[in-house]
Amino acid sequence: MSKKTIRDVDLKGKKVLVRVDFNVPMKDGKITDENRIVQALPTINYALENGAKLILLSHLGRIKEEADKEKNSLRVVATRLGELLGKEVIFVPETRGEKVEQAISNMKDGDVVMLENTRFEDLNNKAESKNNPELGKYWASLGELFVNDAFGTAHRAHASNVGISANIETAVAGFLMEKEIKFIGGAVDNPARPFVAILGGAKVSDKISVIGNLLTKADKILICGAMAYTFYKALGHEVGTSLCEEDYVDFAKGLLDKAQGKIVLPVDVVVTREFAADAESEVVAIDGIGKDQMGLDIGPRTIDQFKKELEGAKTVVWNGPAGVFEFPKFAVGTNAICTILAELEDATTIIGGGDSAAAANQLGFSDKFTHISTGGGASLEYLEGKELPGVAAINDK
Repeated sequence: MSKKTIRDVDLKGKKVLVRVDFNVPMKDGKITDENRIVQALPTINYALENGAKLILLSHLGRIKEEADKEKNSLRVVATRLGELLGKEVIFVPETRGEKVEQAISNMKDGDVVMLENTRFEDLNNKAESKNNPELGKYWASLGELFVNDAFGTAHRAHASNVGISANIETAVAGFLMEKEIKFIGGAVDNPARPFVAILGGAKVSDKISVIGNLLTKADKILICGAMAYTFYKALGHEVGTSLCEEDYVDFAKGLLDKAQGKIVLPVDVVVTREFAADAESEVVAIDGIGKDQMGLDIGPRTIDQFKKELEGAKTVVWNGPAGVFEFPKFAVGTNAICTILAELEDATTIIGGGDSAAAANQLGFSDKFTHISTGGGASLEYLEGKELPGVAAINDK
């Protein structure tokens, strides 16, 4: 990796700003999935073991009005982090000002301070999200060096990542950021072959650039999820009431022509007449979808087909579910892909965040994959071949 990491700097006695991604799902004031907190622990523990004074910054949710603050405070996250670290995390319910500065000036080596949700600043002309220069400069002034470990926000130029980096001499990657660059960047730039990409989810429009970029990189692209129906329509098939982006049918046809056999579509699908968890369903071939039917999952023949395409693969990137996996009845395809990838031998298997990552975690397969990205949007942009602002702002080696 050509970026400096936390290993390249002396942390002893230094005030170290760390941008973490603690944007965890919450329900009724409780954390429902703490994976992002756990993923940040290696960087945090390394810094503490090396005598740093840690100042943590993160966003949580979206802040559009004053009422959003109460449900998106990082206080509960600070409490949970303290439990995981086995030590107090000093929470400051402010993003700047006297309380913040006092808490930092009182720090001893090995202390951890967490500031309030950086997006509370968005009520001030979107200062965080629009990378207000004054805000980035202020946060940078609180520390002596900066560690960016928040890959989940690396595709956005915010004050708490790019803004701090621009105003501090030393900006390095944490271990999670390093891992994301290594695996996702490596898959795009220098994959072991055969390289197979699996793209699912709802919309072709969300993955236009990804498909375009991967056509020049991957040996095969397996398409599943609702986005497959736009491709079916491009081939002249009836798709019934399935989700289909009419505006992208011609584009999908162009991709199929350009792909020269690289794109593999499902051969059978699970269809219903209503979008419901317990809807009656049947398996049909792709040319057997009725006008009043919608496809909600891939069928058994497609699962077998995908398994054959993945045999011998050395690099696999998967982004997006194969069906409506929130409904157990229509999660069969997604679960099957998860199982196939978990059992692949001698392969680098990467999940590009989002729903695919949620599926792997729910099935207990998270330790069976080489890497599960913490950043859905960031990993997608990386797969598009884009330079991510948060990564570009880290010091080169």
